[in-house]
Order: sequence, then C-alpha cells, then structure tokens
Amino acid sequence: MKKAFSIIKTTLVWLVVLLAVSMMIFTVISVTTFNRNDRTLFGYKMYIVNSDSMAATDFNAGDLILVKETDPSKLRPGDIITFMSQDANSFGETITHKIRKLTTDAEGNPGFITYGTTTDTDDQTVVTYPYVLGQYQGRIPVLGRFFNFLKSTPGYFVCIFIPFMLIILYEGVRFFNLFRRYKKEQMEEMQAEKDRLEAEKAENVRMLEELRALKAQLEGMQPVSAAAETAETAESTQKTGEEVCQ
Repeated sequence: MKKAFSIIKTTLVWLVVLLAVSMMIFTVISVTTFNRNDRTLFGYKMYIVNSDSMAATDFNAGDLILVKETDPSKLRPGDIITFMSQDANSFGETITHKIRKLTTDAEGNPGFITYGTTTDTDDQTVVTYPYVLGQYQGRIPVLGRFFNFLKSTPGYFVCIFIPFMLIILYEGVRFFNLFRRYKKEQMEEMQAEKDRLEAEKAENVRMLEELRALKAQLEGMQPVSAAAETAETAESTQKTGEEVCQ
C-alpha cells in the first residue's frame, strides 16, 4: 500500500512538472510565432482569429488558423487568404477573408476583392499581391482562445506560476523531511555509539571489580594458611615432647 501511494505521488509530481513545462513552451511559441507575419512553424504561419467575420462558413473567433505562403497569381475566387489590410478602418491589421473575384486596383495592379462571409460585405480596398501573406489551410478550433488566456496574467498564474510553486513547495517539503530523517538517523547513531561506550565502560568497571574481589580473596587466603601451618607445627612439637617423657 505504501509503495503504491509512493508511485501515485511520484506520477502526480511528474505530471505537474510536465504540465508546467508544456505551458511554458506553449507560451514561448505563442508569443514568438502566433500572429507574426515573419514567423513560420513547420512551414505554416499561425494566427488567432479575433472576430467572427468568417464564422458563417469557415472559422470562429478563438480558433487558431494555419496559413501557408502561396503564389498570389494561382489564387482563385472562393480561396481564403490572409493579407495586410489597407482599409481605412483596419489599416495594417492582419485579415483572413474569402476572395470574391479577381480584379485590379486604380493603378492596374492585379489583386482581389475580398469579403467576410458572415456579413457578405466586400472589403473597401483591393488586396494586391504584395499584401497577400498566404492561403488559409485549416483551423484548430478554440486553441487560439486557450493561447490568448495563456498569455494573460490569470493564465500565467494558473498554468505556469501555480504549478511551479507547487513543485517548489513539494520539493521543499521533501527536502525538509529528508533533512529531518538524516538528523534523526544521525542522533540515533550518536545515541547508539554513546550506549556502546557506556556498555564498554560498565563492562570494564565490572571486570575491575572482579579483579579487585579476586585480589582481596587471594590476600585473605594467605594469613589463614600461615596460622594453620603454625598450629600444625606446635601440635607436632607437643606430640614429640610427650613421646620423650614416656
């Protein structure tokens, strides 16, 4: 049971680490690649859709769309293109609309009349070839909304800061427990060494007492032997005197 709990805990920690690292990588990719006309990823430019101007037919606000560079001369009506807007109310913005028909501008440059399918209203300015960024290839629903959230302050705290703080807190607790276990083992080793020294000291005292007792016993036996020898000599002398008198 304890081993299973340890495996589950380790797995959860690694999942949190993986989540935090993944969110950080996604954030870096989104900041450096998405909505950047000069950046591509695997050959595609990626844009987060901010309006529903094409929601009636193709993609919605919050979707992530994939755009690939193409030769503008090969584009035809019905194709969806991404371009730099020259309209007065959206000048310089990146727009993705559908081509209604081929045309030329006032100076005779070839271009396209584009429109958003939701309103079915033509854009004000002809999109000439130099302003075409690429052709729409597909979309990933809702992913753009997630990346917008990830780049926001709440998204940063929820997806990056909090997971990393949990990891740091977990590692701090684990380090504290390891340090406490180390100190406990160290104290146990010191106590064991102290007990061993005290046991040796007690053994030495016991042996010393035994030696003293043995010495005292030996010293006590010597006078008794001398008195016995004296008594035996006196008795022998008395017997000898009695024999002489007889």
